[in-house]
Parts: sequence; C-alpha cells; structure tokens
Amino acid sequence: MPQRHAPATGRNRTYILEVLQRVLPKTGTALETASGSGEHAVYFAPELAPLNWLPSDISAENLASINAWREEFPSGNLLPPISLDVSKSVWSVETNPPQQAITAIVNINMIHISPWNCCEGLLAGAERILEPGGILFLYGPFMRGGAHSAASNEAFDAHLKVQNPRWGLRNLESVVALAESHGLECIEVVDMPANNLSVIFEAG
Repeated sequence: MPQRHAPATGRNRTYILEVLQRVLPKTGTALETASGSGEHAVYFAPELAPLNWLPSDISAENLASINAWREEFPSGNLLPPISLDVSKSVWSVETNPPQQAITAIVNINMIHISPWNCCEGLLAGAERILEPGGILFLYGPFMRGGAHSAASNEAFDAHLKVQNPRWGLRNLESVVALAESHGLECIEVVDMPANNLSVIFEAG
C-alpha cells in the first residue's frame, strides 16, 4: 500500500492551517518542500484554493504516498508531486516551473530531521525563487537562545541525534540570521501546540 501515515499530521494540521490561511498569498503556487506522506497536502489544498498547492519530496516512497492520497482526495488546485532535493543549488522547479508562479514555500517538520545543509539549501532556494513579498513558512520545534522550551523537546532532540548526529533541533536565532543573509525577513513567530513554532519570512 503506497499510502503512508504520519500520526503527527492529524494532530497539528488544523492549527497549521489557521496560520497558513492568514499568512499565505491567495493566488499563485505554494511549493511544499519535504511533503512526506502527503497528508498535509490533501488537507491544506482544498482549504487554500484558489492558491495552487505543489507537493514535493526527495523520497520515491513519499512521492508514491502523496500520489495515493491525492487520488483518494482529489482537489483541483492540488498539483502532482515532484521530486525535489532542497540541498541542490538548482531546484527542479527552477528548470521546470509550474504554470502559476511560486508565491510561497511551505516547509513542515524538516530542518530538525535533516542535516544543516538542507536548511541552508532551503533558504538559498527561497531567495532564488520567491519574488519580493513572497512567503516562506517554517513549522517545527526550535531552540531559542540555545535553550529548549520544554523537557519533551530536549528529549526529542537527544533522540534525533542518536539516530543521526547531523540531525537535531535548531536555534531559531541561527535560522533567522541565515534567512536574513538570503534577503528573507522574519515577520512573525507564532507559538503552536506541543512546543512547536510557526516562523514566517517575507522575501525582500
């Protein structure tokens, strides 16, 4: 069965959608990087129309899962998923762009479960792709001032580093500083349930 299930999506999707509905552009294409199972994509897309939703992932298994969810819950503005590696210096959407220009990039629960160079690649890609006023949305757990916001986040961070020493929760300040070096201004940080944050950047 190609459909994959990520339990966290059912817990966080309504809260994330509330922020997305407020901060994302109403038109164009929202590129979701590291879409995972595809459950967020099929939930968000119909609620954000007419904004097109373009899911993407590096994993063939995840792309198959996204397609399976898309077939079960079709939406006119949910585009077929594409293969995309955020760490690359040129993204597939740059060589083969969608019909409607990318006006937003959405990244949920990736930068702590990937090496730092993926965060670097994500922010560099956002600088290249987004026009002034475009939105980059990040969601996940972060450290602030080098400290964890909750014991559960500290335990999660340790668990991630056991799996891969290059993974782990990132300092929000480090991410913001790197984003600023790519012309992205942090315009809002939203406290979310379960000690997560939504971090919204605007391209200059």
